[in-house]
Amino acid sequence: MPVTPDDVRRIAKLARIAEPADRIDALTGELNGILKWVELLDEVDVSDVEPMTTAVQTPLPLRNDAVTDGGVREAILKNAPKAEEGFFVVPKSVE
Repeated sequence: MPVTPDDVRRIAKLARIAEPADRIDALTGELNGILKWVELLDEVDVSDVEPMTTAVQTPLPLRNDAVTDGGVREAILKNAPKAEEGFFVVPKSVE
């Protein structure tokens, strides 16, 4: 189903793109060309190809799944306007 000039105007309106009237025909041709190219991809046999997220096979960096406190409590609390007994002190917001 080819793209019509009315479709291009509607797409431009939905995308909030102010497209001049003299460019509508050119954009219609470009979008139809893109869709024809995408239709060509349907002809490719990919039945034996596994889905992938990237073309480069790289192992994921793994870390030990250990619960820690981060070991940086003092460094974090140095940035706090007020801290007591290892915790942030914040103003009371609910009475």
